This record gives sequence, C-alpha cells and structure tokens, in this order.
Amino acid sequence: MAGFDKRVSSYEEAMEGIESGMTVIAGGFGLCGIPENLIAEIKRRAVTDLTVVSNNCGVDGFGLGVLLEDRQIRKILASYVGENAMFEQQMLNDEIEVVLTPQGTLAEKMRAGGAGIPAFYTATGYGTPIGEGKEVREFNGRHYILEEAITGDFAIVKGWKADRYGNVMYRHTAQNFNPMAATAGKITVVEVEEIVEPGELEPSQIHTPGIYVDRIIQGSFEKRIEKRTVRS
Repeated sequence: MAGFDKRVSSYEEAMEGIESGMTVIAGGFGLCGIPENLIAEIKRRAVTDLTVVSNNCGVDGFGLGVLLEDRQIRKILASYVGENAMFEQQMLNDEIEVVLTPQGTLAEKMRAGGAGIPAFYTATGYGTPIGEGKEVREFNGRHYILEEAITGDFAIVKGWKADRYGNVMYRHTAQNFNPMAATAGKITVVEVEEIVEPGELEPSQIHTPGIYVDRIIQGSFEKRIEKRTVRS
C-alpha cells in the first residue's frame, strides 16, 4: 500500500511544480478554512502572473492577501472583495483583473469542473452585468445564463484530519469551498491539522475521498479571526 501514500514532508515538496502563469483554486471563506501555509509557500516561491479562484482574497497581510503585496496575482475570480484594502485599491487602479462572480455560481463552477461538466445554466445573474455576453436559454418560462466550469493547475485546500491515502475531513464551517476546490485541480494539495492512521476515519465522515488528492501535509495554523466581535 506504500504506493498510495500521499504524504509529503515539506511545504516546498507540497507545492513542487507551481509556475508563473498558472491557475490556482483556493479553498476557504474569509479566513475560515484557508490553506494559509500553502499560500505562504506560493509567496516564498515568488511566482507571478497567477490566476486565482477563491471566494475572496484574504485580508491585508494574511491569507491570499500576502500574494497581492508583490503583485503575484494577475487575475482573480471571486465573489467578495472583503476586508482587504490592498485588494480594493488594486482593483480600483486596474492593477488586477477581478471577475466578480455570484457566490453560489462560483461554488458550482468548481464543482462542475471537478465533475467533468464543462458548463451549466443558472438563473443567477440573468439581466444583470454578470450575464452580459453570455448565452441565454429559457426553461419552463424562466431565463438562464450559461456559465463555464473552472479547473486549475493547482488546488490548495485546508482540511482538519486526513489519512495517508488523502481521505480528508473538514471541521464544521471550514468545509465552505474546500470540498469543491479539492476536486477541480490537476494537482490537489491538502494541508491538515492531523494525519491519522488508516481506518481511524469513519467512511461516512470523509468529505473528500483520496482519489482527488495528490499530496497531503500536516501543518500548524494560526487560524486568525477576520473580525472579532465581543459583547461590550
């Protein structure tokens, strides 16, 4: 069974093969469930001209936000500019191409890409700037626009637990975009908090089967809170 062992021992090995100009699909929502160490490795490698697919772009100085500092991202498909002043400024200055995408549509683009479905029809965005220039069909009296699926050269994902074969569990809301992202990369890399022995994960608890995963690494995480709200 050794040939099925997906574990790697370093983040350098985990992101081996990433090059400038590639498309990277990143799981996470805000700062919840983001592959923070894999992102840091991309920054360290100083690759540029990246297309990034993610719900948002982290915050200033953390998450995907660190890739904005050295202009490593050329284009991003996202549903939310979020609490990131640098992202906002680069977008307003036309220093980065931003394709704003409805959140559910973005999730389905990843899921469809992973399922081998090249495109799908959705009512979301019809009659708005989102739908401009896209094919329109009518089904049962309602109009739908054609949206193309997304695949990436790399998918980077944050899990909770995994076994050596790449079967992954996510913790609570940290599932968010991670399961869809994990299916849509030519190379899928998952960083987790704990790698357990085979058989410790109940089959019914596994969210991403190992067939989708190419590399798995155990890391430690800051888990920064994006916006802390407490009672007065």
